[in-house]
Amino acid sequence: MILITAGVLLALFVVILSIAKTDKVKARGGAVVIVGPFPIIFGSDRESAKVLLVLSIVLVAALIVLLLLQGYF
Repeated sequence: MILITAGVLLALFVVILSIAKTDKVKARGGAVVIVGPFPIIFGSDRESAKVLLVLSIVLVAALIVLLLLQGYF
């Protein structure tokens, strides 16, 4: 529940920042779909794909740690 709340707050923060900017900026983006422990990454360029890869690895590691703490393994 904490990760979901953090994700929603982060997305809201990014939307507010993008609305507040008035400079012409090239938009970059991407998405991660996690199927089991395997991330599938879509990115508009290499740099955003690398950032999403690191974030997805951190997310999967956090999931494994939380599952270990709950005693599922």
